[in-house]
Amino acid sequence: MQTSAINTPRLATSSAFSVESRNGRPDFELAAALQKVSPQQQAKAQKTATDFEAMFLNSMFAQMTSGLKGEGPFGDTPGTGVWRSMLTEQYSKNFAQAGGVGIASDVYRTLVLQQAKTIRTA
Repeated sequence: MQTSAINTPRLATSSAFSVESRNGRPDFELAAALQKVSPQQQAKAQKTATDFEAMFLNSMFAQMTSGLKGEGPFGDTPGTGVWRSMLTEQYSKNFAQAGGVGIASDVYRTLVLQQAKTIRTA
């Protein structure tokens, strides 16, 4: 069973816990890092990763809709630019919260691994 690190930020502390998988293989490095990083830090890393993905998606959606002309919400009227930017921002936030395109899980993994390394050296 393949799970995403972004959806399951904590592992059980018993010896019979499930290990996160990455590309279909167990990610023991992340599992060890999650044991060192506090749940508060994990939650903060998860929010940061999701926000980063939303920002990336917003940039993509803005570029995707910038050349649209015509009528309707993506038309070329004076107020459309402001409305379009708010719409693409909400699209990107909702898209990232629903799982996005997978950027958040890699960012989350990287943040947790970096935090675990600082804990080891401290």
